Amino acid sequence: MPAGRNSCKMVREKAFYTNLLLLSLPIAAQNILTFLVSLADNVMVARLGETAVSGVYVANQVTTLLQMFVTGLSAALLVLAAQYWGRRDTAAVRSITGLVFRFAFAASALLFLAVSLFPRGVMGLFTDDPAALDAAVEYVRILAFSYVPFCLGSVLLACMRSVESVRIGTAVALLALAVNVCLNWLLIFGKCGMPRLGVRGAAWATLVSRLCELAVAAVYAARERKVRLRLADLLALHSPYTRDFLRYGLPVIAGDLLWGLNMAVQGGIVGRLGTASIAAVSIANTVFSILSVGLYGTRDASSIVIGKTVGAGDIPRVKLYAKTLQVLYVGLGLLTSALIFGSRAVVPLVYGSMEPDTLALAQQLLAVLCVTCVGTAYQMSALTGIVRAGGATRFVLCNDLFFVWCVVIPSAMIAAFVFHAPTWVVFACLKCDQILKCAVAAVKVNRYRWIRNLTRADDKKLDKRRNE
Repeated sequence: MPAGRNSCKMVREKAFYTNLLLLSLPIAAQNILTFLVSLADNVMVARLGETAVSGVYVANQVTTLLQMFVTGLSAALLVLAAQYWGRRDTAAVRSITGLVFRFAFAASALLFLAVSLFPRGVMGLFTDDPAALDAAVEYVRILAFSYVPFCLGSVLLACMRSVESVRIGTAVALLALAVNVCLNWLLIFGKCGMPRLGVRGAAWATLVSRLCELAVAAVYAARERKVRLRLADLLALHSPYTRDFLRYGLPVIAGDLLWGLNMAVQGGIVGRLGTASIAAVSIANTVFSILSVGLYGTRDASSIVIGKTVGAGDIPRVKLYAKTLQVLYVGLGLLTSALIFGSRAVVPLVYGSMEPDTLALAQQLLAVLCVTCVGTAYQMSALTGIVRAGGATRFVLCNDLFFVWCVVIPSAMIAAFVFHAPTWVVFACLKCDQILKCAVAAVKVNRYRWIRNLTRADDKKLDKRRNE
């Protein structure tokens, strides 16, 4: 039965759910393996004490900013490339990937230079604790060399994702985890005759794992039959899609980059609450990152499905998919909330070497996340997995700008530095937008004005079909 004639508001086609699951699971697996790398660093460095954990957390604020930038680049690539993939235009996919690849190299190289030349100045933006600052500088001097390979590998994997080749991401993440954990054990603690390097050992392990990721992703991208990326595609100075990328991709990049800046500012706020608070937030965020992989996997799978369907011009089916996905998002949010609640009992077992007050604070922060993650599951996935993937890239940017800079950051700063509120109250302020954005997401998605074909299709014809 054609999607436009289906009176049911939920998709009944088994193929839809099968395809969504086959896309979501490898992406979720890739995400959980990636976050397990962070957990391994977090847990193994924790044996060195709270100062080491705080130093790594501070150094990773810059990494988080870079990750958000490359996430924006990858999302911009996915928004455009998935729609062209819906038309099976692989030449366009290759050209867009090359353009994004060059952006990623330039940005990561500039950040590498800034951190390498001024490590103490950059780290000082996120903490005023002398001990944490010293540990952060020691760690980031080595970690900075991983910025370029991390960004380039991420772009290549995003290209594979846009053409529905998602399993390679899981394989690469598994390799990175194995390399990182093994080298952490050898270099942090000086096992098997290796030097005992402490936090520097964790940085070396991360660097080697990023290099391995890039090598495998490059080989696979060159051999993948769907696209067969060539070196000429990646190094070409001109692309016929530059204008489209700047028009539709820059709002996506700006949105994720500003979100990364938001996270960096949040890190600066937390970094001034004391060593125990820094360590507790680090623990809570790591646990949340692992348990929320299903949310992010489904969101990214939704982006592929929605983008491909919009590119193919099947607008009635896009609307039906959007209704179904919203129900799935809420269900996944409730499941994730239950998992986070259960993790509160496990945290003392995993982080047994931490101070009791720090562990108690981490449990309080996880209780906050139990509530906010339901909002995250719905609004984040609806706005980025549906609205942004459907072509309305500027709306998501403007929405994030308002809530972050007019609500989240001001409320957290007032709570922390004016009222000197407890850490869990400040943390709740930093997460409040996850609930507030739900109303905006519900209205925006169900008006369907976000459906825009970005593949240079007949816009007037598309607008007519969208309003049917």
